[in-house]
Amino acid sequence: MSFYTSLSGLQGAQTELSTIAHNLANVGTNGFKRSRVDFGDVIASTATKSPTQMIGSGTFVKAVRQQFGQGGLQQSSSALDLAISGEGFFAVKPNANTAEIAFTRNGSFSVNADRYVVDAQGGNLQVYPVDGSGNVVATGLGSTQNLRLPLTSGTPRATTSASLSLNLSANAEVPSANARYTVPGNPYAFDRFDPETYNNSTATTVYDSVGNPMTLTSYYVRENAPSPGVPDSNWTVYTFIGDHQLSADPGQATPPVPLTLRFDANGVLTSPSNPTQFATYSPPGAADQDITIDFSLGTTQRPAAFSVNASSQNGEPVGQLEGVTVDSAGIVRASFSNGQTEALGKIVLAQFSNPEGLRQLGNSYWATTGISGEARLGEAGLSGFGNLMSGAIERSNVDITEELVGLIAAQRNFQANAKAIDTANTLSQTIINMRN
Repeated sequence: MSFYTSLSGLQGAQTELSTIAHNLANVGTNGFKRSRVDFGDVIASTATKSPTQMIGSGTFVKAVRQQFGQGGLQQSSSALDLAISGEGFFAVKPNANTAEIAFTRNGSFSVNADRYVVDAQGGNLQVYPVDGSGNVVATGLGSTQNLRLPLTSGTPRATTSASLSLNLSANAEVPSANARYTVPGNPYAFDRFDPETYNNSTATTVYDSVGNPMTLTSYYVRENAPSPGVPDSNWTVYTFIGDHQLSADPGQATPPVPLTLRFDANGVLTSPSNPTQFATYSPPGAADQDITIDFSLGTTQRPAAFSVNASSQNGEPVGQLEGVTVDSAGIVRASFSNGQTEALGKIVLAQFSNPEGLRQLGNSYWATTGISGEARLGEAGLSGFGNLMSGAIERSNVDITEELVGLIAAQRNFQANAKAIDTANTLSQTIINMRN
């Protein structure tokens, strides 16, 4: 009988060694939870023996229990690396084509080629749907959805008006008076590729009807300086979108007519006093576009250097995704290049009455069982649920020192039971020899 008693001890010690080895192997696994072996003793039948004569019959493994203590938190530079401080699990869908939901503490998420937020195994992170203000609009496991990042945001709007407030220097030279143009056969002519044929230039980004950016460039040429007989000063403005010159006469697209700015002797703009309507422009691949440019709001001619005081336009591009943030409440927001932000969902957290009853699936996944109870869903920060941290990952909760001590103890238990079997074998052999 002692053979089987010691054999049960060997089997129990072997289970404990395997469990400790599994714990140690997953020291570096994010979200991993260590396991512990619980033993029970086996008592022989009391039918023929009094309580004082009872001898145990060995041990058995009652359970291998998971220990859901908090693992250490490691800081990360990714906003999609998430950690739960306290109780709770992330909900993920391992297969997008089924309704199966798994639960994990591993918050190392990234974006796949289809822009879904997934873990290392490709499981889709589950979130509650939200409205524009981030308020949850539906709850329950059946209402969760895969978190997906959009590429763009907003509707493009073509530029129809632009405004420029400048100071054109009263000390500027007149380009046509340059000595180089007094040479016979070399008359003055504006050339935007020759900086000596104009005084200054400005560039403003405008947008066509599909949101493509275009550069609106204006070149400023001083035509005359004030004189006793002519106190006013005129500037000619040549306006281009890309390589196309705009005409300041809406009824004459070709040849394009440049705009003339007139200043009085005090440097005050006298003409035009209202926005100027330019001839219709046809951007490639977009709808025809009518643009007005307003120089009347603060444009001056002072002795100071040329400067741009203000520049604006009313077009809007389609916003391109620039970044993602997750706040402490679990709201996932995307930010776009046009300054807009969009709430994409609220991260779902799950809790169980008995987490130790969850069934391990591998890859730091767990599934519900009748022992664990059904998942109770909630949100970060609510009573009973942990706090959510962005830019952090929960590491394994395995303590190497504790596991090594347990490994030594399990090894000694194994050796002691093996020695007991050897001793029992020696005794049996001795008895057999005596009878012979």
